[in-house]
Formats: sequence, C-alpha cells, structure tokens
Amino acid sequence: MIEPDKRKAIYYLHNEGMSARKIARDFGISRNTVKAIIAQEGDPKSPDTVRKDAIKVDEELIKKLYVRCNGWMERVHELLLEEEGVEIAYSTLTRKIRELGLRRVVKPRCDRVADEPGAEMQHDTSPFDVLIGDNKLRLQASVLYYRYSKIRYLKFYRSFKRFDMKCFFHEALCYWQYCAPVCIIDNTNLARLRGTGKQAIITPEMEQFGKRYGFEFNCHAIGHANRKAGNERSFYTLESNFFPGRHFISIDDLNQQALDWATQKMTLRPMSKTGLIPAQAFDYEKTYLKPIPSFVTPPYLFLKRDIDQYGYVAVDGNFYWVPGKGRYEVIVLQYGDHIKIYRARKLLQQYELPGSDVKNECISPPGQPEPVHQPKYRKKPTQQEEKKLREISEAVNAYLNLSLQGTGKAKHTFIRSLFRLYQKLALPVFLDTIQRALKYRITDISSVERIALLQLVNSGYDMPTVDSDLQLQENQAYLEGALTDEVDLSIYDQYTGDEHDE
Repeated sequence: MIEPDKRKAIYYLHNEGMSARKIARDFGISRNTVKAIIAQEGDPKSPDTVRKDAIKVDEELIKKLYVRCNGWMERVHELLLEEEGVEIAYSTLTRKIRELGLRRVVKPRCDRVADEPGAEMQHDTSPFDVLIGDNKLRLQASVLYYRYSKIRYLKFYRSFKRFDMKCFFHEALCYWQYCAPVCIIDNTNLARLRGTGKQAIITPEMEQFGKRYGFEFNCHAIGHANRKAGNERSFYTLESNFFPGRHFISIDDLNQQALDWATQKMTLRPMSKTGLIPAQAFDYEKTYLKPIPSFVTPPYLFLKRDIDQYGYVAVDGNFYWVPGKGRYEVIVLQYGDHIKIYRARKLLQQYELPGSDVKNECISPPGQPEPVHQPKYRKKPTQQEEKKLREISEAVNAYLNLSLQGTGKAKHTFIRSLFRLYQKLALPVFLDTIQRALKYRITDISSVERIALLQLVNSGYDMPTVDSDLQLQENQAYLEGALTDEVDLSIYDQYTGDEHDE
C-alpha cells in the first residue's frame, strides 16, 4: 500500500510536467502504479462499491457436518448447500474450518527449562552415512548428553535395539560415574510402552533398568525435539567437526575416535557463546548428580543354544567352540563385549566378542589347537569363485553384473552353479555361452546350461580319445588281480526297498 502523502507527491510532480517513467524510477514503483495514481488524482480512496454482507454460518453446524463427513471438506460444502441451503464459497468454508481448529491440531508451545546443575540428561539417536574403508555404511549414532555441563558420550551402531540401548547407557554411565535423576528421550518404542509426552508410560523392563542406576526416562511431546536441543546440536557438531578430515578403517576404529573426541577433546573446548568448559562444569555438577552404585550387573541377553555335532554354538552370526565331547543344551549369556557359556550353572567357556564387522567366523579358545571340523550351519561365501569368474574376461564380468543386480537373487547359488559350469566346459565354449547369454540378457542358470549344450552340438565338438595301454592284460598286476575271487555281494540281497528308505 502506498501512503497518501506519497500519492499526492506523485500527482503533484505529474502536474509539474515530470514524466511517469521518471516518477517511477525516483519512487521505486512501477509505471502502471504511477498511471493508476494519476488517474485517481492522488486520492487513495477507491470508487464507491457496495460490499456484500459477510455470510454467517453456525459454527456448531460446521463442526457437526465436519465430524459427520470424517473431515472431507468437499462433502461438507455440498451438504451445506443441499440440506441447509447455505451458499458459501469453498475457500471461505476451508478458512472457517481452519479457524475452528478442525483441520489440524494446533501445536502447543514447547516448555522452557532452565539449565540447573544435576537436573537432567538427554539421549537420542540419529542415522549417518559413514565411509568405512572404501564402503559407505548407514550407522546409528547414539549420544548421551548432560544438559548443564554439556559433556557427551558417543558411540555408533549398525542397528540400535533395546539391548544396544541398555549396553550404551551402562557404558556411558560407568564411564562418567554419575547420572541425573531424569533422562529426556523422544517417543521411541525402545523405552516407551504407550502414550506420548507427559502421558507416556515407560516399559517395565526399561523402568527397572533405569532404577538400577538411579534415573527415570521422560518423553518429550511429539514435535518438540528442541526439548532436547543439546542432543540435536551434538548431531550437527558431528557433521561439522567430527567427520570432516577423519578416516576410519573399521567400526571399532570409528568408535575409538568418537570416544576420544567426545570425552577428551570436546570436554576441554569452551562453548562458543558462554565460554563454559564442560570438564570444569562437570566437576561442579557432580555434587548435584547421583553417583553410580559401586557395582551394577551389566545388561545381558539370555540365550539357549544346542551344541552341534562339531562342538559349536552360534551367537550373533559367529560360531564359538565349546570344550568337551558331549552334545547338550547350554545357556549363553551375551553381554555388550563378551559371552559366557554355562551348563548346570557351571561356566564352560568365556569369549570376547569380535568386532561388529566380523561375521561367519569360527572362534576357539586362544592357545589351543583349532578344532578339525567346521560348524554345521556355517555360511559358505562365494567371494573366491566370483573373483575367479570375473578375472576370465570382460564379458564374464559384465554378465555377472547383469545377473547379480537388484534384490531377491540367490547370489551364492547362482555363482556356484556358474563356476561349476566353467569347470566342466572348455574355455572357448564357456566364453561363447556367456557372450550369447549376455546378448539376450538371460540370467536363468538352467537356460545358460542349455545354451552351453547348444554350443557343443553346433560346433561339432568331439570327445577326446583316451590313450589306453593295449598290453594291459599282460601286466603282472592285471594277471594277479584276475586270479582273485569275485566280491561277494549277496549280503545286500537281504535289504528291501523299504528298509533302504528308512
């Protein structure tokens, strides 16, 4: 809107002979606006118009129809005209529905809580794509944050489940040796049973877990992530300060660097606005925090396992050898960093858990000879077969890329079948088969085998003759063997087909 004094000045300059282009340039407005003001002789008042009275619709009627139509506003607009005879523009109806708060729930204001020493700590997780070696992995970053002193504890996980949450809290609280009486979390199902925000009910398992250390979980309201702004800021600091310029060779290396960064470097770094040093603030806050009990049983999973015929039990993708010669059921207690194997309350063996990157490995007690046999259900990878196939030629490499792309493919079975076919065929025949399958984009191994048979038939391939010794029957070993008695196979005549099936 242009002020009345400005309008009068524009009209006055026009009467003095200044062009509309010059006026528009000096006042920073368009020429069309200048021409409209000149046509109105600088008077801001618009021509007299008769304004229609605003349509009044009963608010209770709108609420009733809105509930009746399950929130479909087009149907509400139709019923107002058909049943009530009320003519109202659709845009006006939608505006009234928004004003009544029917369309969406108005988000309440977030609570503002002062930074008091020993009042609370916060926990949250966030996904990050981290380059580990040459591979990019999606990992979950878990951060425990003390609100007053700004200290943190950080660790990364491939997946973050309830047991991982317990192990993380145990590690973090045992490291700092103090905890606040309240831990603010979001409405995660890892700790929440039902309800949200202040009405959230924590699962009995996690409630008892918190009592062992002296704190309880509280959920913030939905959409109020700023209630734990310290954690949210920590994730931003990870992106801007921790990841840039760092290289990680494994997840264990990543976690070691994260531990040093969070507990050593960041505790001595002053905050940008207040200049607060977290390590000094934590020394002051300790008098207000609750000390962790001198001994707390680490969280563990209770697992029942049967020893296979080779003496192994499977835990978390790896195989652990159990001393002895018998086969029986054992109890495995899986902790955060080790496992214990029991039978009848007797500890049979204890193993340190390997890194999170290690899978499908056979682990035996250190200092003892490795068992001769392998576990029964150990996975058999096909990296070596695939590597040999890809080294044959570019055509085979391209065919493997075609056949193994997408999801749902039985990768290992396909590679083994193709490798067996490679071992059976002569190399020229195998290459012709693969080139034909690649040309017509055939990825079914049975069809590839039929192509190989067709290549053999069309190429007129002859089986190589075997050189035999014609004087074999005159050899001394043959003559001695010919004089021996024939093998008695009559013992097998007593077995019937049914007994053989059994």
